[in-house]
This record gives sequence, structure tokens and C-alpha cells, in this order.
Amino acid sequence: MAEVLLMPRLSDTMTEGVIASWQKKVGDTVKKGDVLADIETDKATMELESYHDGTLLYIGVEEGGKLAVNDLMAIIGKSGEDITAIVKEHTGNGAATTEAPKTEAPAENKPTESSAPAVDISTMEEVVLMPRLSDTMTEGVIAAWDKEVGDEVKKGDILAEIETDKATMELESYKDGFLLYQGAKPGDKIAVNELLAIIGKKGQDISAILAAAKSGGAPTSAPVKEETPAAPVKEEKVVASSSAPAPVVVNEGRIFASPLAKKIAEDKGIDLKYVQGSGDNGRIVKSDIENFQPQTAATTASPQEVKKSEATAPVFVPAGQESYDEIPVTQMRKVIAKRLAESKFTSPHFYVTMAIDMDACVAARPKLNGKDAKVKISFNDLVVKAVAVALREHPEVNGAWLGDKIRLNHHVNIGVAVAVPEGLVVPVIKYADSMSLTQISSAVKTYAVKAKDKKLTPAEMEGSTFTISNLGMYGVDQFTGIINPPNACILAVGGISQEPVVKDGQIVVGNVMKVTLSSDHRIVDGAKAAEFLQTLKGLLEEPLRLLL
Repeated sequence: MAEVLLMPRLSDTMTEGVIASWQKKVGDTVKKGDVLADIETDKATMELESYHDGTLLYIGVEEGGKLAVNDLMAIIGKSGEDITAIVKEHTGNGAATTEAPKTEAPAENKPTESSAPAVDISTMEEVVLMPRLSDTMTEGVIAAWDKEVGDEVKKGDILAEIETDKATMELESYKDGFLLYQGAKPGDKIAVNELLAIIGKKGQDISAILAAAKSGGAPTSAPVKEETPAAPVKEEKVVASSSAPAPVVVNEGRIFASPLAKKIAEDKGIDLKYVQGSGDNGRIVKSDIENFQPQTAATTASPQEVKKSEATAPVFVPAGQESYDEIPVTQMRKVIAKRLAESKFTSPHFYVTMAIDMDACVAARPKLNGKDAKVKISFNDLVVKAVAVALREHPEVNGAWLGDKIRLNHHVNIGVAVAVPEGLVVPVIKYADSMSLTQISSAVKTYAVKAKDKKLTPAEMEGSTFTISNLGMYGVDQFTGIINPPNACILAVGGISQEPVVKDGQIVVGNVMKVTLSSDHRIVDGAKAAEFLQTLKGLLEEPLRLLL
């Protein structure tokens, strides 16, 4: 009997999958363990293996199409086996769903069965939709096209670089053919599952596909161009007067002038504060207006001006021009703004700061980084390890707010904030409490390089239970961080500075580091936060305990 394969749930947040490519075609022999297809989920592209032996008799959707979880994906059975009843059983509801959009079509097109593909472009072999490249992605910006319209495209070629809310990622082609259409220009944005590109045979008519995309609500190139005109990344705007030298002000306060001089000046549009009077006590007369020539800072001052300048302070006349740059907000910056604003205004933050004596760590670090050490341990690595150990003793600090319940995580996944030119990314060191110092150091260094090279994958930035942000290397003494949802806390780490401290009744120079714990008061109370910092302080002041 034929075996049915349904679209599996390949991640905890997956609701549908896109068939990136079929490794087997209808009629091919399939063995248990063979890769049937590459499925693009909300987090990654994964291979689906067959659990049955037989012949591939049916596929539920062509490459590029999407299926909801538990929809019919494929049927494997004996060659020539009748599967009509099986297909009808599993696609009855699906057919109704795909035909639903036809109710919006004109009445004269409703009886025509061929109108269904014109609406559901996701099932068209030539269509490439904007994929969901991270769990929080809702739209992507085309950073660059690596292929232009008319170029030949092979499977595995890079089509475009797409800027998501977390990183800039390369999009590979899953088809062979020619690039016939681009859904947007570099710098434009496209929502997830909207039309990104069309790949087909050279000279192929794509008007029907574009019409279907338009009727189905997918964006086409024309509206994108009208609504989002291409603009330079930087647009310099100048708000200034002409470049001519500014006239010199020679009269301040009350201005003495004859009525006739005032009338002539008004008719000529001359401001009397720039006119030097030749009458008694500097009074402006008719001849002064008729002979007026604007003076600039470079003009030689008259004896009367010199006398006046000695009596009053010189007047500064701005001669420059105001200018500024405006740059588009990147997807990463948009998400940072949205998520941190939500955190700040929905999570009741409170802050606890503690000074830690780092003398023991300063003394231990050179020994850990001896000449035979393959991996150099940084102070940040020591902090990460100490935090991981301390979190095991304080589960509330390692928790998360879920609305009607609080989650206390048994695992310790520490997010380490890394600054990149576009903003901030937080790669996650998973199960940090079970890692050694050298393993933590290697992981942090690897993630830092990948972050700056934009090579971090969505899976490497998900699942944190606690976050550390360290600005000590910039000379910052202390600061406060904004909690990274859904974490309960974030630790802000300052630099190590030499300060006078009291030890054994004597004032000596000590190495002091200040840390500030930002906590969500819905989960963590002040006493709990203080107890966590006390544990952390004890571990860093006796770093040998980290090696146990």
C-alpha cells in the first residue's frame, strides 16, 4: 500500500514550509534514507529523508511552492499503483483553500479552472518568493542583485543579497534558467512571501505570472518604482544663504536716521543697521543711502568704525552653511528600535550596581594565558563563565516572562552583544555553564568574526536565556542595558580601573570593575538581583572556583 508523507514540523515555530528543491522526481526509485527534498522553514533550509522504499508517485507542490504543516507532500508506493483515492482524501480541503481567492475574481473567469494558478503564484515553478530568513523577519531589503535580468542562472548561484532584521544573507537559486524579472531594485523592501524574482526559459512570456502576482496582492516592479523611488543612500541637504560674504553690521540698538533717509532706504530695501552714517553722532542722511555699498568683513574699516569697535564687542556674523546627511533606516536598526522600545516600555526595569575587586582575575589571567596556551582568555570570557555558573544558583534571573506564567530555564544560554557597523547582534553561547573557559573564549571569538563578516545564521542568534553587554574595552566605567526580550535580565559590564581601596585597614590601589544588572521586576525582585550579583562577585574575586 502506498505511504503518505505529510509536511513535517521541523521547528517549534514552523507553520509552513517552502520546497526549495526536489531531490527526487515523480517516477524515481526511492530508498529509505534517500533525501527527498530540501525544505525551507522559518529558521533554516533542511533536508527531508524518506522513511520508505518504493517509487515516488506524487508530489504535493512544485519547487518554490509552500505547504502548511501536515499538508500532503508526497506519496511513495509501488510503480503504477492507483493513488487517486489517497490524493482526493488529502487534497479535498486543500483544493477548497486554493480556490478561495477566486471569489474575488470577475464572474466570467470563475468557471475557468485555469484561473487558479493565476492567483496562487507560490505553486508556479518559475516564481521565487521572498523567503523568511529569520524567526522575526517580516520583510527584506534588497542589498544587491548578483544577477541581472537576462543573465543565465544555475542552481546554487547567488541571486541577491538580502538584508533582514538580523543580518545580510545571500539568497541562492534553486532553479536553472534565465532571470526574467526582479521584484524590486537595490534598496527597496519586499514582504515575506511576496514576488521576488522569476526564473524561466529565455524569451518566456511572464505577463500571466505578473498578472497573477498583481491580482493575488504580490508586488510587481511598477508599483514598487512608483511608491518607493530609488534614492541615493546619502542625501545631502543644504540650508543656507548664498555663498557671498555676509554684510557687516555697523549699527546696534537705536538707529539715528533722517526721515528722508528712512524713506529712501525703505524703497530700496536697505536695512539701516548695515549703513554707516556720516551726519552728527553717526546720523544716517540721504547721501549715505544713495552711496551705500554693503561692507563685508574683508572691507577696510573706516576711522569711525574703528572707534566704534573699540567701544563695543565685535559682532559675529555667521558665514558658513548648515548641512546634514539623511540615511535610510536599515532592517536591523528598525528591529532594534522596535524590540528595545517594546522592552523598555512594557518591562518594568530596575537596576542594581555592584563593584567587584578584580585583583585575583588580573593576577590569574597571565597564568591562564601562558606561552603554551592555545587560546587566550579575556576578562570578558571570565565574566561569561562566572555568569553562567551563577545562573545555575539563581533560576529566576535565568527566567522569562510569558504573560500568564514565568518560565525558569534549566539550561544556560548566554547572549553576548556584539557591535557591528549596522547596529547590534547577539550571538548565543548555548549551554555555557557546561563549557570550559577555553571553549567559551573560542566560541566568543568565532561569533565576533562571523558577526562582523555578516555570516551569523538565525540559529546562532536564537534561544538566549540571559544577555551580557560589555563596553569596558571602550573605557566605559559603568552603564545600564535594556533587557533583551524575553530574557529577565541583562548584565552591563564596565571596564577595570585602578582605584584606591581599603584592604586590611590600609588604602591601596585596587583593580575595580563595576557591573549593573537590569532586571524585569515582574520576574526578579531587588533582593534576588542583589543575591545574584553577590554570587557573581564571589566567583570573580576567587576565579579558581570557575575551574571546578
